[in-house]
Amino acid sequence: MVNFEEFKKIELKVAKIISAEEVEGSEKLLKLKVSLGDEERQILAGIAKKYSSQDLEGKEIILVANLEPRNLMGLESQGMLLAADDEGGPVLIQPEKNVPPGTKIR
Repeated sequence: MVNFEEFKKIELKVAKIISAEEVEGSEKLLKLKVSLGDEERQILAGIAKKYSSQDLEGKEIILVANLEPRNLMGLESQGMLLAADDEGGPVLIQPEKNVPPGTKIR
């Protein structure tokens, strides 16, 4: 169990996908460039088997914004998107309506 004080440390924000491309040498990773309003970041996500790069551009997602960067296949990922685990593969968690990039999730 995570106590409430620990949970409050997690910074969830709305991010808008600016671009997406396949990661060379990987069947499941996509490299996403996302906007958080006042900054842009690179995110690597294991969603390529379910989503094509063309389908993702312009979509809003929920991002763990204060996660330490991690290197995957020689590329830095500067956050983690939220997705549900479904039998058919990951399902992106998205706002119900358009929300400005960078908006905090409460």
